[in-house]
Amino acid sequence: MVDFNPLYSLAGVAVGILVGLTGVGGGSLMTPLLVLAFGFHPATAVGTDLLYASATKAVGTTVHGLHGTVDWKVVRRLATGSIPTTILTLLALDYVGDRMSGTEGLLTTMLGVALIATAVAILFRQRIVDRLGPKFDAIGDGRIAGLTVLLGAILGVLVSLSSVGAGALGMTALLVLYHKLPTNRLVGSDIAHAVPLTLIAGTGHLAMGSVDLSLLASLLAGSVPGIILGSLVSTRVSDGVLRPILAITLALVGAKLLF
Repeated sequence: MVDFNPLYSLAGVAVGILVGLTGVGGGSLMTPLLVLAFGFHPATAVGTDLLYASATKAVGTTVHGLHGTVDWKVVRRLATGSIPTTILTLLALDYVGDRMSGTEGLLTTMLGVALIATAVAILFRQRIVDRLGPKFDAIGDGRIAGLTVLLGAILGVLVSLSSVGAGALGMTALLVLYHKLPTNRLVGSDIAHAVPLTLIAGTGHLAMGSVDLSLLASLLAGSVPGIILGSLVSTRVSDGVLRPILAITLALVGAKLLF
């Protein structure tokens, strides 16, 4: 029987509100919260958050799909790279875990690096896109396809080890690669790609015993109303103020995990 913990549900509400307000992926917020505030082993935090993300992203994908804001060609390219590397990363993680004292240090380091990279992507996204985007306009579609597959491969490794990266980092890269596509279609494509990525990675962690189902249920119970609430009030909150604060917070948390 799965037991709900009200404290974890409150954490789900808080993270859901921030996701609704900023659009930043829940993994950037939830995983470090589980590790630092609640003392969960990094493997449990990552594994549980991956299945949590797959459920919430599935809802987002349905909404975007109904509105026609998913470019399935981009999703296929990303998945072509991410699915194989996700499986390989999970196999390597299982191999290392069986033969070493644990993977806590590796996962903590990867989480710290991913959070700092996410903070940079949040803080300087527009500058990065404005500087690099036009340089990719003249590149042929075949090369763009190859770079998208490579991006997916990188995200597969990063997300499997940290549950972070498919949101802010992936979205920033897509904005650079597909500079002329409408932003809402790239957002929808990024969310749609995250569903199979997080589901496969989360299932792998579940098979390795690093998913807490009671925690997962509690987080989902709180996050759904939180995301709705955050989305409703997002127009009343200054994005120019909230995003820098969030980026600095993620950078500090990432640094704490590393050092």
